[in-house]
Parts: sequence; structure tokens; C-alpha cells
Amino acid sequence: MEPKKSKITVRKVSRTFISADGAKVDALENINFEIEDAYSREGRDTGEFRVLLGPSGCGKSTLLRLIAGLDQADTGEVLVNEQPVHGPGKDRGMVFQKYTSFPWLTVAGNIAYGMKINGVPEQKRKETVAQLVQDVGLSGFENSYPETLSGGMQQRVAIARTLALRPSVILMDEPFGALDAQTRSEMQQLLLKVWDETASTILFVTHDVEEAVYLADRIFIMSAHPGTIIEDVQVPFERPRDLSLKERNEFHELQNYVLGRLRRAPGNGQVRVSV
Repeated sequence: MEPKKSKITVRKVSRTFISADGAKVDALENINFEIEDAYSREGRDTGEFRVLLGPSGCGKSTLLRLIAGLDQADTGEVLVNEQPVHGPGKDRGMVFQKYTSFPWLTVAGNIAYGMKINGVPEQKRKETVAQLVQDVGLSGFENSYPETLSGGMQQRVAIARTLALRPSVILMDEPFGALDAQTRSEMQQLLLKVWDETASTILFVTHDVEEAVYLADRIFIMSAHPGTIIEDVQVPFERPRDLSLKERNEFHELQNYVLGRLRRAPGNGQVRVSV
């Protein structure tokens, strides 16, 4: 087995904004963590699923944007694949809560877009689109336009478009936050399925405790602003996971522990126990 390499490193990161009325807002304060490659017992690179969990307004999305290269920290450093982050890069893919498909492109066109601008040959693009359409459950909708799709289907497009470039790191900013309960649950299962096949490292932002416990290998619990990481919680449940996990006593015990830890954290903010 090869030595583990750092996928994401965040050291002593702080970020401050100035509000519209000129007031100083401390969004993040002294954030430190590292995510390394993860391997199965057989030595297969499996990636790791980390969740940033905290109340609304605690700086989770700001931290994700720093890692994506869409913003810059005031202090500290951010590295991805052991290289400093100075802007967006092909090694990172990002999925937002707000649907971001190009309305003038079909499902297939949206999924192929990143590959096209990166010079992937047409035949390879077609093969990748066909596979991803099948993987995310959009067969038969290849020629549909985003405005004709449901919210859940639009997020399937966003996930497929991100996976098309095979990024080593996938950043997800509350991607299921606007979905209804049933669709949200379906998308959680879909995400776990496609992630298991990609071996990408995922950093997933949510303020939903049940979602965090169900998806994560480890949970970074954040306090309200200024956002700080107050605990790194290991999630002990085996993979693959299915919805029956949510009915187990051990699941509810961990969910209650995490919720209690959030409620004892400094600051004010809202979290969600479940959908």
C-alpha cells in the first residue's frame, strides 16, 4: 500500500467580511484539519466522505469556497493534493444547493460541457455521458432541458457534470437542502452509490444532523460564527449503507450525541435534526 497523501489541508484559516453597514463580521476563526487518502482493507483507494456540520451562518459555505478557490483566506493556508490553492482547478468539482445547469443545453450537453472545454475527444465525451446518465438515473432524459426537470433531477445533472471530469476532490454545498424529504433521501442513496464507484474525496456541507450521520465517515462539528471546528467525530457504521441504518439504535445514539454537542457549542444558529 502506498503512503497516504493529503487530499485537503486547512491550516490556521480565518476569514473576515465587512457587512453592508460597515460592520466587521468574523466568519471563520483558526480552522485546522487534514483529510488524507483512504484505503479499503484490500488496499483499494476508496476516498473518504467528510461532512462539515454546523448551524446556519457558521461559515461552512465560506470554508468550502476557500477550498474551491472561489475566495481567499485572510490568514492561514489551504492545500489540495498538497498544493496551495490560488484559484479553481480541475482537481476539484463543486455542487451547489442552487441548481446551476446551463438552461440552453440539454442534460447530455450539460454533462459534457466541462469535458468539451477541457479538450476531451468527442467519442470519449459521448461514452462518459452515456455511462453517467445511467449511473445517476437519467436514462431517457438525455435530450431534455433543465427547465423541464424536477429539482432532484437537476441535481442529478449537477452531480453527473461534476463526476465527468473525475476530480479527486468533490465539494458539495448543501446540495439537497432545497429538496423534499423523499427526494432528499433518494439523492443521499444515489450519492453514496456513485461515490463508492469514483474513489473521490467528498467534503459535504449540511446543517442537517441526520444527513451528516448517514453520509459521513467523519463529521467536523462547527460552532456558530465565528465558525470554528469544535470536534471531529468518527462515524463507525460500515459501508455500503442503506436506509435501514437510520432505524438502528446506534444511529439515533450518535445523532443525539452530535445534536447535543452542537447545542452546547458557543454562539447561536439553527440546525436540523431530520427532514
